[in-house]
Amino acid sequence: MKNKVILPILYAGFMLTAAAQVKQNALPTTGYLQNRAPLHPNAYLQLPLGTIKPKGWLREMLVRQKTGATGHLDKLYPLVMNQRNGWLGGNGDQWERGPYWIDGLLPLAYILDDEELIAKAKPWVDWAINSQQPDGYFGPSNDYPHEAGIQRDNSRDWWPKMVMLKILQQYYSATGDKRVITLMTNYFKYQLQELPKKPLDHWTFWARYRGGDNLMIVYWLYNITGDKFLLDLGDLLHKQTFDYTTGFLTTDMLSQAGSIHCVNLAQGIKEPLIYYQHHPDKKYIDATKKGIADIRKYNGMAHGLYGGDEALHGNNPTQGSELCSAVEMMFSLENMLSITGDVGFADHLEKIAFNALPAQIADDFMSRQYFQQANQVMATRHTRNFDVNHSGTDLCFGLLTGYPCCTSNMHQGWPKFTQNLWYATPDKGLAALVYSPSEVKAYVANGTAVSFSEDTSYPFGETIRFTLSLDKSVKSVSFPFHLRIPEWCKQGIITINGKVWQEVAGNQIVAISRDWKPGDVVELTLPMHLFKNTWYENSVSIERGPITYALKIGEEVKQIKNDKDPIDYGSTYAEIRPATPWNYGLLNVLDKTLKDNYVVEQTGATTTYPWNPENAPIQIKTKAQRIPSWQLYNEMTGPIPYSITYGLQTTSQTEEIILIPYGCTTLRISQFPVLGRQ
Repeated sequence: MKNKVILPILYAGFMLTAAAQVKQNALPTTGYLQNRAPLHPNAYLQLPLGTIKPKGWLREMLVRQKTGATGHLDKLYPLVMNQRNGWLGGNGDQWERGPYWIDGLLPLAYILDDEELIAKAKPWVDWAINSQQPDGYFGPSNDYPHEAGIQRDNSRDWWPKMVMLKILQQYYSATGDKRVITLMTNYFKYQLQELPKKPLDHWTFWARYRGGDNLMIVYWLYNITGDKFLLDLGDLLHKQTFDYTTGFLTTDMLSQAGSIHCVNLAQGIKEPLIYYQHHPDKKYIDATKKGIADIRKYNGMAHGLYGGDEALHGNNPTQGSELCSAVEMMFSLENMLSITGDVGFADHLEKIAFNALPAQIADDFMSRQYFQQANQVMATRHTRNFDVNHSGTDLCFGLLTGYPCCTSNMHQGWPKFTQNLWYATPDKGLAALVYSPSEVKAYVANGTAVSFSEDTSYPFGETIRFTLSLDKSVKSVSFPFHLRIPEWCKQGIITINGKVWQEVAGNQIVAISRDWKPGDVVELTLPMHLFKNTWYENSVSIERGPITYALKIGEEVKQIKNDKDPIDYGSTYAEIRPATPWNYGLLNVLDKTLKDNYVVEQTGATTTYPWNPENAPIQIKTKAQRIPSWQLYNEMTGPIPYSITYGLQTTSQTEEIILIPYGCTTLRISQFPVLGRQ
């Protein structure tokens, strides 16, 4: 990526400086928060919460969250989310689950401008702020005896406060409520005093692995207040946090099964780059990139995540991937992208968002899987070869199946994805770095208000159309508009008002600097060619653009009434079994002939919700043969045949199979064995 012009650390009028609170969708008049010296300048600047609005299918996702579990978890999961919760002052659950829910509910509420949801989130914010004690501590502070289904001990653990700090940061971004700044300042003074005596792992080990989340908020507050003690606290937090930099650079951690919890890895992957802002040593960038590469090499799967069920568990496509890993890895990549501007982080973010995330949550956002499998042909209650089993419920679709951390934490995925589609740039422009239908209102140049409407069927379609609007009093304005060309795109085409402006190779960010006028239209075309990736046992995935395509499998769904252990796993859940064959191998074809052997078709589906087999907008037809020896084992696919196995017996008949977007599937084969030699 080309170098960017770096502007002064803060230019006049930091966003949302009005006293106490300002209107939730207020915009800055002259600038956005940037890193204050000595912090290293970031490549991109996050916009205030609520200035980016979803459209099309993305808005439908957020509306389904509102009408589903996100908007009603207090009623669906009252054991934890009712008034007894410790984060509302009660004697119930004192730990992470309440904050997890609000970490998704609050951004959803402000993005949708939904007063009902805002009112539901606000008591949690107010109680957290009002709970602060004279020494700076805030949050629950009393432990209680064990009670089935809730976590009532370790109330003073550092980890749950990290989640609430993220909530408060988002709340401030949306409202400008200065109580947040006061609370954080006093709490961070408390941390600086107490951490030497009670380090991050004093109560549980979780905070030691997730300290990057704490560090991120410390630097954010420093950029607002300039208090020097915050930099000292940042160094202390980094010292007490697990050393991901060394772990990635010089150890075999990522090649060893069981070496780290999957969600700790998803959260910790960003810590070296968070710390890099204060100590800009290239080793932190190198460590992060090596970590990403080694995750892919030793544990990666076609959905964009990795085997982690719950500990890191290799790349066999029947190993599980936890839902918390999906949303936390997305959040990490969003922050890594804004710090570095690295195209690869944006590509990776889209891979997870458009594949793993929608596949693991039900259409109505009322149930989810704890684990998903890249090759998943049965979602039933059964003990499998996972690091952790929860009475066999981990693949079942339910509100509480597996473990309820994901019930509480899944809500942040789509709202934060929406919030990170657009960024401000240090050169007073705007950047569209991640693509989905949306609109943004922001300020550019020296405070000129602009808005862009982004209209697209991406990630299924190849064209993204940006239409600029200005206030009636503004005839024109000059600013740079940054666009990402993904690595998978061989050559993107940018047109301005119908004329080709530039054809651009992939894996870069392009800045269009010009004098803009109302109604200007920028059209970005990202031609999507078919390509393959190779995985475990030389299995192959078929991909197009940011989407992995998987075998369309018929489904038999059975609703289960759970009388055995409803407190632990919910009163009901769904099991899903295959109704059509799945044991196919792909014919071996050369890369240059993929387009001749894989026929891409528009299905004609026009629904605003594309993420199920019936509504898939794109399908791919190809030829395959069944492998009779590849059968069910332990209610999952048996060992996948090595590609290419000499003498492997297949059916004599070649069949046409249909592949659909991974995110549209519930049952699937996404990593196929390959048959025959070319």
